[in-house]
Amino acid sequence: MAGALMTAFATPALMFTAADVMAQNAATVPQLSPVRVEGDSAPTYDVKSSASQKFTAPLLDTPKSVQIIPQELLQNQAASTLTEALRNSPGITFGAGEGGNPLGDRPFIRGSDAQSSTFIDGLRDIGATSREVFNLEQIEVIKGSDGAYGGRGGAGGSINLISKTPKAEDFNAASLAFGTDSYYRGTLDSNFALSDSTAFRLNAMYHNADVAGRDVVSNERWGIAPSLAFGLGTPNRATFSYYHLKTNDIPDGGIPYAYPSTRVTRTGSYMGITRTGPADVDRDNFYGLKSDYRRTNTDIGTIALEHDFTDKLTLRNTSRYTYSNQNYVWTQPDDSQGNVLNGRVWRRANTRSSDVSSFANQTELDGEFNTGAFKHTFLTGAEWSVENGQRDTLAVNRGTGTSCNAGIGALSRYFCTSLYNPSPSDPWVNTLSGERVGQPSKSRNTSVSLYAFDTMTLSEHWLLNGGLRLDDYRTKFTNTPANNYQVIRRDDTLVNYQAGVVYKPVETTSFYASFGTSSTPTNGTLGEGSETQGITPGRGGVGINAADLAPEKNKTYEVGTKWDVLDRRMSLTAALFRTETDNARITLPSGNYAMAGKRQVNGLELGVSGAITPKWQVFGGYTFMKSEIKDGGPAGTDEGNDFPQTPRNSLSLWSTYKVLPQFTVGGGAYYVDKQYGNTTNTTYIPSYWRFDAMAGYEVSRNLNLQLNVLNLFDKRYFDKAYPAHYANVAPGRAAIVSVNVKY
Repeated sequence: MAGALMTAFATPALMFTAADVMAQNAATVPQLSPVRVEGDSAPTYDVKSSASQKFTAPLLDTPKSVQIIPQELLQNQAASTLTEALRNSPGITFGAGEGGNPLGDRPFIRGSDAQSSTFIDGLRDIGATSREVFNLEQIEVIKGSDGAYGGRGGAGGSINLISKTPKAEDFNAASLAFGTDSYYRGTLDSNFALSDSTAFRLNAMYHNADVAGRDVVSNERWGIAPSLAFGLGTPNRATFSYYHLKTNDIPDGGIPYAYPSTRVTRTGSYMGITRTGPADVDRDNFYGLKSDYRRTNTDIGTIALEHDFTDKLTLRNTSRYTYSNQNYVWTQPDDSQGNVLNGRVWRRANTRSSDVSSFANQTELDGEFNTGAFKHTFLTGAEWSVENGQRDTLAVNRGTGTSCNAGIGALSRYFCTSLYNPSPSDPWVNTLSGERVGQPSKSRNTSVSLYAFDTMTLSEHWLLNGGLRLDDYRTKFTNTPANNYQVIRRDDTLVNYQAGVVYKPVETTSFYASFGTSSTPTNGTLGEGSETQGITPGRGGVGINAADLAPEKNKTYEVGTKWDVLDRRMSLTAALFRTETDNARITLPSGNYAMAGKRQVNGLELGVSGAITPKWQVFGGYTFMKSEIKDGGPAGTDEGNDFPQTPRNSLSLWSTYKVLPQFTVGGGAYYVDKQYGNTTNTTYIPSYWRFDAMAGYEVSRNLNLQLNVLNLFDKRYFDKAYPAHYANVAPGRAAIVSVNVKY
């Protein structure tokens, strides 16, 4: 009945599952507010609780690696995108877009593609987009196979974005920022208590900037997120919210790899295997065209209802509708014609026009009960979702080109440009039409899920944690008209679970061991990216015999410890883990797929967050990962190689110190080891260090000024490695001044 009620009122809204974190949740969900610098204390990064009730114990007592990235940290760093925010989580890297992988966020967690394992307030956000942070309270990174928590996918973990919601108080916060490279950004966060139990909140953002150190590339976007809550502080609560984000960018195709040549450097060899890095050219070289564009729209609507039966039993129901689209013409450097070694770059137009829509309804019951001397903190839930995707290309009408043998510029009809001095203003013989080709492929996924979680307290020293999820997953893929509308269907029942034991020698310390599983079925990305997770080349998992393939099965073993120290001002974590896949997809010589590959990643993670002193805050971590393709199929060419986008070592550390009551300084250090772009380990991006700095001055209780210098030493480095053609160049040095007002 609750689900039917939600469906009837399904209007656009965005909010997170716990609508106002009042009542019994107030003790477990952090109430974060805009950055406040008061007295001698600096803003804290000490966040110990998840906003998801699926974690039925505080994170200290949860036998799994979960990292919380708070809003205060993002504001101190002047972060504006999810990519920038996740720099704080070592071990997360980003894959590059091209072909079957559209432009947008493509995080890799513990060596596995998590592009379709991003959630907003506990519900999957499947569309390919570049996500903003202006409406986020915090970001939760769950590491290790987590099919019990999120359903399909999640081999290496998932990301849950927690949205801002109305509060029972009045406040206003606004920020205006400007900087180098034509940087302009404004944000607004206003909350109005309309009565003792009703509140309205409005978040808005406008952003326009070039990319430091890059020619032509630019990003423009705006967003708005209103939300209205009723019943705050009462047993019955309802929240209606809406989120809209619109972007208009000139996309970046990076720098081509330096394929073997005496002129183009950065090529080396190891054990007879040629390893190719990015070409040694000027960082600002842009190989696309000024007429390139990427435009996206995202609309998300959510209605959430909550009812407290008692102070220990709550029922909630959430319904959400999401629609997103993406259109781009993206000219990319492509060496499939073999030109880079001659100082030339062949340019290829990648185009895409895609639409994704989804509807999901989720009902959860959480609370506490006792069985004899044992206490149980539990959550049970049911979820139903329907996702539809359509993918087409745009007719750019540029004619055809084959190679650069004739030369560059007009001699090659502008298909080719110079490696060392590219010409983004080149005209094409034919103009862009921007119309869809009319050859779409379509995907439809339907899921019905049941899940339950429980933390059983055996004594003050011992806890048991368990979770089980069943998903009835049904997918349908319809190929393009040119492929005779070929239809591929598959139905699977996904069974995943999480189990762990926690030992607490004292109240502020825990040691744990856990085991978790996940499943990656066919077409799990809805055509919005690759689901191969590092072994099989392919797009969307749709191959000759895709309908015959069972889901990949992943499992993670983890042991770790968590400590709250310095009077609980600081949290320390450490974990050893292993993630295995024993039936990874591989491609047979016939072109068919088989579930016969094996891969494994072993690692160590360390984390720290909180206050060393009231004036000195730190947030950071270190991750070591040793990945290996154990069995790559009959050819065996990849066996023993590292996973793509999986650095051996990565580190992040951010720290601020309040020098004076009104003056704070801070900085960040980031290290990422070498990453391979493909499973053959023949393309790579080199390791790098990056340093940031900030300073903040509180003019009054209502006004503070902040200076951020990003990439302080103007390091030339690469942060994404495509398998074959190019590496993505990270931004150069940039300075941003922010004026922050609150009252």
